[in-house]
Amino acid sequence: MPDMKKRSTLKAGLLVAASTMMLVACGEKTENKTAAAPAAAPAPAAAAASGPLKVAYVYVGPVGDAGWTFAHDAARKAVEADFGDKIQTTYVEKVAEGADAERVFRDLASQGNKLIFGTSFGYMEQMLKVAKDFPDVKFEHATGYKTAPNLAVYETRTYQGAYLAGVLAGKMTKSNKLGVVASFPIPEVIRNINAFTRGAQSVNPNISTRAVWVSSWFDPAKERDAAMTMIGQGVDVLIQNTDSPATLQAAEEKGVYAFGWDSDMSSFGPKAHLASAVINWEPYYKQTIQSVLNGSWKNGTTWWGVKENSIDLVNVNPVVPDEAKKAMQDAKATMASGKDIAFAGPIVDQSGKEVLAAGKDPDEGMLKGMNFYVKGVEGSIPK
Repeated sequence: MPDMKKRSTLKAGLLVAASTMMLVACGEKTENKTAAAPAAAPAPAAAAASGPLKVAYVYVGPVGDAGWTFAHDAARKAVEADFGDKIQTTYVEKVAEGADAERVFRDLASQGNKLIFGTSFGYMEQMLKVAKDFPDVKFEHATGYKTAPNLAVYETRTYQGAYLAGVLAGKMTKSNKLGVVASFPIPEVIRNINAFTRGAQSVNPNISTRAVWVSSWFDPAKERDAAMTMIGQGVDVLIQNTDSPATLQAAEEKGVYAFGWDSDMSSFGPKAHLASAVINWEPYYKQTIQSVLNGSWKNGTTWWGVKENSIDLVNVNPVVPDEAKKAMQDAKATMASGKDIAFAGPIVDQSGKEVLAAGKDPDEGMLKGMNFYVKGVEGSIPK
């Protein structure tokens, strides 16, 4: 969700792009179910006459069995089951962010895909360029901030999941030291670090948080090293804004706690796993595909969270005390009602300066442009 939402050396990027182009040239990976499932509304006659709507997804990482890309692909499979033979989906995985992604989007549009989802922040400029050349194709960019007549932006409020995780972390830590394995210093990730910290501070004012930046969305080795570094500094509860379960696995090995991110990662560290902050992309993908089928698609920006059933904290470890579970559930219920408490004022930054007064709510400009740490976060944001 998206809004706005992400994810190595030049040589590595070129190798990934080359392998991606081979996938595209060979037809990518396609799943088209023949058993039709009822959709919310019938497709227009013109669409039916021309065959199924071709929908493509471009992923920054491998589909794998957990994490960001896994969550997107689970939703792709779900909507394919929802719409049956009204749609045909295709995906290309491990597409590096940057200029080389343009070729993938261009090839997918040339192959007749009429709806293309780009699922990482770094695809933004390439999608804008290709969208201009294919005005009859609808493009959807996850987590970006630029739109066009045929390009929309979608994002989820991942910071709400981070806040809920923070509530549990604040109750479960013994050292009062929390850690975040962070990807890139963009507002989305900074929001998540701050929300995690504020969630913990809501139940434990003695919390401090540190982040180690790995400059990648998916690099299990770097993610593990970052987690190990913080564990060595006394951190006993970890969360990540990266795609692999390496952080949770490191926590399991060292006997501390951690959270799953983007999908349920409990199987990767059953003892360490406190809960998983998950994203459910299916509601948005279903709504968007239906809008293309019935001709009502519009560009713009969509930002969904707990209220829209897009963000949740699931599979809470039985070791978590009832008091902590209740605090988290109360916070989630408040979010579900429409009150976004993660950044409700007062907000004080790392230097002690008040950036939002008590009783005030942040506007989307503040949230989407967040470039400061809140009080309690140690270190500095990389440039």
